[in-house]
Amino acid sequence: MADAVVLVSGGAAVTPFTDPDRASGSGLAAGNTLTALRAHLLERGAAVFTAPARIGDGEVREDAGWQGFADAPVVLPAEMTVNAVGGIDEGGARLAAFLRWLGEEHGFTDVDLVAHSMGGLFSRAAIRHLQGAGPSVHRLLTLGTPWEGSLLGDVLTGEISANDAAGDEGTAQILERSHSYAAENSQGAADQVSRRFLREWNATQVGVLDTIAVTAIGAGHFHAASEPLQLWPHDGLVSQRSARADDVPSEVLPRAVRHSFDDDVHSIFFADAFGLPWERALTWDPEVFAVVDDALQARTGGIR
Repeated sequence: MADAVVLVSGGAAVTPFTDPDRASGSGLAAGNTLTALRAHLLERGAAVFTAPARIGDGEVREDAGWQGFADAPVVLPAEMTVNAVGGIDEGGARLAAFLRWLGEEHGFTDVDLVAHSMGGLFSRAAIRHLQGAGPSVHRLLTLGTPWEGSLLGDVLTGEISANDAAGDEGTAQILERSHSYAAENSQGAADQVSRRFLREWNATQVGVLDTIAVTAIGAGHFHAASEPLQLWPHDGLVSQRSARADDVPSEVLPRAVRHSFDDDVHSIFFADAFGLPWERALTWDPEVFAVVDDALQARTGGIR
């Protein structure tokens, strides 16, 4: 394991900065995405930090929304805080600034990144920004990251629609609400999580992950059909195929360990909406935690 494990939340997620000793004073200690995973890794003895993120530019003090938090222990400047509804590269630059600060503040020379959803894209952009100018990244673990597109982005480009729902009521509901959700919760993020955008973006990332051990985890609770592959199966937001980075070219992703959790959904938002226990969400599932543990302990000597 590296000097520290940094957890990175995804699109439209609000997350406070936390360290191994300090977290939010009320509500979910590290926000509704990362609280359970952080608690698990702390129990395992890891030096765990969460990267601050919010909706729009600014600092993170609280999340007054569903299952939010208040009394953030440390408020970092906007320049180190990911805009969770903004563009990938901008978010990556801010995450890189946070990681540089973390390295300088604590003397870390290397870190492992565990990222949920769009946080995996922010992390990949940050790795590019960090090259030669900050702590090195040994491992990247992505949970439900849209490596090659998402339901939301692909509806916006017209590549999939409610017509592809195959009679599945939940999937139809998700697809039908995509346009309104993007209008309310995006400052560029929704347009950049489409397959069309990400295939072009991936082509600019050749070489970035050459020395990094990558683990890609996907979920597939919704599995009413087998085609189109761009959609089925999916976790409510990202297809399992995209989350596993199955079709990412080898020059972009030379090697990766891939895992599937066929019963899980993307987040506790989806678990709550579809009457599932929170433990069926990727960042709250103890079985996913076991895979994370193994990946963080795995030797990387063969890569580096």
